Amino acid sequence: MKVQVVLIVFLSMVWLVKCEHLILGDANKKTLIHHTVAQYHAIPFTKRVKEVFFSSPDQRVINSILVYDNLHSLASATVTAGGVGYTYVNIRMKSERGKGLDYDIGIYY
Repeated sequence: MKVQVVLIVFLSMVWLVKCEHLILGDANKKTLIHHTVAQYHAIPFTKRVKEVFFSSPDQRVINSILVYDNLHSLASATVTAGGVGYTYVNIRMKSERGKGLDYDIGIYY
């Protein structure tokens, strides 16, 4: 039984790593407070990295973060500071080697 639980958790984590979008929290019926598009053009043999920082001007807590990969590539997006439950967030996006970045980022109260 323990082995099955560990296997299910491991497979879930592998599936999350292969996911191309970053969805944290529940954006259903929440207010969009910040939207931005992060784009970088491709450079051959190079990974493109971009960081986006947002801080709530009125110190309200972030309820949800949606980072959508418009290119449907194997690029990754991670929260490196703050996030859901904080008043700020830093999102780091990294492209595949030789590919560009194109992300829609939405942050919700």
